[in-house]
Amino acid sequence: MAAALSAACVPATFNGLALFGAEILSIDTKPVTNYSTWGLDIARFTQPTVKIQNATFCNVTVSYTHPGQDDNIFVETWLPIENPTWNDRLQAVGGGGWQAGRFLLSWETMKGALGDGYATTTTDAGLGSAADPAEWSLISPGNLNWYKLNNFGSVSLNDQAIISKALIKSFYGKGPDYSYWNGCSQGGRQGIMLAQRYPDAYDGISAGAPVLYSSFSGTGLYWPQQVMNVLNEYPYGCEMDAITAAAVRDCDGLDGVTDGIISDIDGCLASFDPFKMVGEPVPKCSQAGNRTVEVGVAAAVVVNATWHGMVKPNSGAPVWYGLPPGSLISVEADGGVLTGVAATNCSSGTCVGSPNPMTTGWIERFDALGDPNFDITKMSYADFDDIVHYTRQIYRSAFDTDDPDLSRFRDAGGKLVTFHGLWDALLPPQATRKYYNEVSATVPDTPTFFRHYDVPGLGHCIGHASGQPTSLFEQLRAWVERGEAPGQSPVNVTAADGATHNRILCPYPEVARLDAEGGCGDPADARCWRCVAGVIRHKSVLFDAARLVDRVAE
Repeated sequence: MAAALSAACVPATFNGLALFGAEILSIDTKPVTNYSTWGLDIARFTQPTVKIQNATFCNVTVSYTHPGQDDNIFVETWLPIENPTWNDRLQAVGGGGWQAGRFLLSWETMKGALGDGYATTTTDAGLGSAADPAEWSLISPGNLNWYKLNNFGSVSLNDQAIISKALIKSFYGKGPDYSYWNGCSQGGRQGIMLAQRYPDAYDGISAGAPVLYSSFSGTGLYWPQQVMNVLNEYPYGCEMDAITAAAVRDCDGLDGVTDGIISDIDGCLASFDPFKMVGEPVPKCSQAGNRTVEVGVAAAVVVNATWHGMVKPNSGAPVWYGLPPGSLISVEADGGVLTGVAATNCSSGTCVGSPNPMTTGWIERFDALGDPNFDITKMSYADFDDIVHYTRQIYRSAFDTDDPDLSRFRDAGGKLVTFHGLWDALLPPQATRKYYNEVSATVPDTPTFFRHYDVPGLGHCIGHASGQPTSLFEQLRAWVERGEAPGQSPVNVTAADGATHNRILCPYPEVARLDAEGGCGDPADARCWRCVAGVIRHKSVLFDAARLVDRVAE
């Protein structure tokens, strides 16, 4: 069988490949032998690390275009032959940041899928290797490339499913018994988009930290910088770090366990006041030449605004969620990949804002449309509010995945699991809760096909004190294939003292609590934790927005 499949790894095997509305440009095949590597858990999100040794697979890359749209999209699919053999299933993987797929992260995720015997696939949505929208968003200054935007937003995702399933059928003589999607961040957004618009594409979808409300997320990431620009004050990062550390100390025990992790982010927002830190000394501030500085009012304003989110000018009415208290907002995120949303740069001796490039790319390319006269640092609050409104009006249908009517996905037999770290320094976990709540209000039997998990201590997809929910994908498979709905899910946590704890995650709105009354009480023992009823919040706990306006006025 392996020899026959190896011989079939030629373009002729896939003759007749067709996609309605598209023209196939080329089919390239590459036999890969003696392939040994690791599929790491950090790139698999909901699956554990797997070792691949001496694998053989067929790499099939399809290039196609939508006639009249001047696009060229690549779908890359790996078809296992032996070590391991095919498990009769497809696992498509998503992208990250501004990349739809077919880049380093996607290939890393595919390695793990291959190691478990899945046929696996990724698409570049026609964006090639572009890492930011500056390379493709505009046809010319002032004129958006809507074809590429729609390919990125949704169209290429369904194309990918159709093409990869057709390749599988041509190669193995049968289509996949079950098809799955696995992604986080942009990959999470893609997964939710598939459930909403293409409910038959996949049987099971795992979507971590999804960018559900892109039109709010893109501008929301800039909100702390906007506050600093209007204040014309740019605090030292150490000031904001000191406030964050105080919040962790004060809010750590709200869940009944002191471990350096804030599990009750809403409770912390309601109880911790950043302004009480004003005047507190911060020794050895690196941005200030290792001298002692004091926490200033501006630092408290910026942290408060970052945690509680965007507000309307003048009235202070809430617009969108902020980031969870405790997350790193003023420095580089884990791995130094992305700048914290409230970061400042003081290397010249005078601090200035250092915005996250994810959000400046959004505003400058999609809102300002490449206008050379646009200065992002000169917006008033009213200007920024106009940008937020414009973004929502223009781009919601292309990017946002906020449609709560998942009844067609449910009726197709689809199952969906989401997770979101409560230490996420890029996307508010309250947004994923909000979406789950809205689906529940729209589709009464939501828990029969959709379950969400908050992950205390987890950063954006990876990192910080919590491990990833690496059993969740197998629980999704059991749900799809055997009807066994996921309940609690295991997770490893690194406590403040460096010890590794075995704990559990619970399907929202349940939360994990230490069962001290049951005579156990060991926070490192998963058997001592149980899922208890939580509170569904249709809105986050919001601060007194007028206070921000007053502080800014000062």
